[in-house]
Amino acid sequence: GILICYDVEFPELPRILAEQGMKMLFVPYWTDTKNAYERVRRCAQARAIENECYVVITGSVGNLPNVENMDIQYSQSAVFTPSDYAFPHDAIAAEATPNTEMALIADLDLDKLVELRRNGSVRNWRDRRLDLYRVQWTGLKVG
Repeated sequence: GILICYDVEFPELPRILAEQGMKMLFVPYWTDTKNAYERVRRCAQARAIENECYVVITGSVGNLPNVENMDIQYSQSAVFTPSDYAFPHDAIAAEATPNTEMALIADLDLDKLVELRRNGSVRNWRDRRLDLYRVQWTGLKVG
């Protein structure tokens, strides 16, 4: 799935995508300050845990002094995993150097997500309280 920047700060859209089979979420973003970046990052990490999926965030780096409101940027691309025994202890598969243009490579095993949903130590996906709430798409048909 793909959500752009601010969209990852709302749990409903990734949940709908996960219900449709999403195993990896890509989040391109642009932030101008570290606190804005941290908000996107922490929400992306929460989405990886909530939906038991991988989340890749990729931001713009460098400066565009001749483009209004884009003269300063803050970015650090990363690949997040669920937080459980089969994944990195900090739930980060790969992380770029802040504000540095670089390629980021992570070896992600989609089968681990299936195993997590079956036998994980905490099964967020299985333990959803569908008897109390539902997240429904009421907009355009997706897919």
